[in-house]
Amino acid sequence: MADDVPLQPKTVLRGHKAQVHTATFIRHNDRLVTGDAEGFVVVWDLTIMRPRAVWRAHTNAILGISDWGDDRIITHGRDNRLVVWKLGADDEQAMSTVLPLDASPEERPQPWLLHLLEINTMNFCTFSSCPPATASTAPTSELLVAVPNTLASEAIDIFHLPSQRRLHTVKLGDKNGMVMALSLFYRAGRLVLVAAYENGLAVVAELNNDDTWVATYGANVHSQPILSLDVSADKDYFFTSSADAMIVKHPIPQAAGHEAQQPGGAPLSSDDTSPSENPSEKPAAGPSLLSAALASQPRSPRPAQPQPKGTTHIETEPLKVVNTKHSGQQSLKIRSDGRIFATAGWDSKIRVYSVKTMKEVAVLKWHQVGCYTVAFSSIDQDKDNRGSAPTEPASIQAEAPTSTSSAIVPKLVDISVRDKRIGQAKTAHWLAAGSKDGKVSLWDVF
Repeated sequence: MADDVPLQPKTVLRGHKAQVHTATFIRHNDRLVTGDAEGFVVVWDLTIMRPRAVWRAHTNAILGISDWGDDRIITHGRDNRLVVWKLGADDEQAMSTVLPLDASPEERPQPWLLHLLEINTMNFCTFSSCPPATASTAPTSELLVAVPNTLASEAIDIFHLPSQRRLHTVKLGDKNGMVMALSLFYRAGRLVLVAAYENGLAVVAELNNDDTWVATYGANVHSQPILSLDVSADKDYFFTSSADAMIVKHPIPQAAGHEAQQPGGAPLSSDDTSPSENPSEKPAAGPSLLSAALASQPRSPRPAQPQPKGTTHIETEPLKVVNTKHSGQQSLKIRSDGRIFATAGWDSKIRVYSVKTMKEVAVLKWHQVGCYTVAFSSIDQDKDNRGSAPTEPASIQAEAPTSTSSAIVPKLVDISVRDKRIGQAKTAHWLAAGSKDGKVSLWDVF
């Protein structure tokens, strides 16, 4: 990419007073939802680039936001709450559009609260969700939600909605530090959990028919806490980024047996109650493990531990490891077509990489302070095209200004301006980036 003609965002959404921590596209790219460090949520209408709903969902920073169908939004805050709100297109009419940056003379109304889970948010780890296999005929009627356990910061709880019942507590060892990132999904009829930890370990575990968890992969490649992970659309690999400069591509193997142990040698556990009521397993007072890890010197990756005889083999080799030379990349996201992924950098830069080669293909520089989140709009593309390498950075630069204008819109004489805007918003290749400055930049790339 030529240094003298840098890419510029298509638009910048200004409205948050505090740093933007999370962003996600919902309703087939019709809306962008952003959450900030003061607990405010803004639902942006991408056809007019204006807010449609603004409310304070939490009393502390928001860790994650996701949709559940077209009429529900899930928010996860550091106030130890995970909330499901009812917010369809019709519900927006009763919502405030006064942005957090602007003083409101009265309290902004909240959407209807459907479900509330009291959970642990000491970890800075947001939730992951997926519909259960039994909900295949009505995928929006039920949901499984994975969050860090309340008592043991290394364990993971899996809840069922709408019953709010805890189904599993999974513990993958005692010396991995806090859970930092999660992904929960079904593959080939089995529930799979991917977890990343404070000590740099990434683990894949699978639920057997006898209700036991089997580890299929475990690797400790990062020398610093893992900050984010994302799983491919085909559920066959995932990427991790860390406080170090490494980006790692990991496999997601399938379990071959019914008994296994975690990479450090301790047995996996699944229980309907918390892992332990022993006070010694509660988080210790004083500086957090994350703070200590970030302050420590980089260390060499730990060698894989040999597995005891009679246990299922656990893969320990990642697919690819790349030293990007840029530490502190978080909020890693893979685009839905599987061609590129992006990261938000503490150095204020958004970096775009090729999934196939893991080479950097674009650096998006507009924010002057650190970026905390990125999000891709969903792109409908034939499965056969997934995994193909993106073109060279120069091509990205050339295509960016014209990709919106080439969106598939019915070429009718009487097409309205509103319909054209809707078509452009839903088919644009949006990349949203949220920053410490409270602004959200929207890019139309590749």
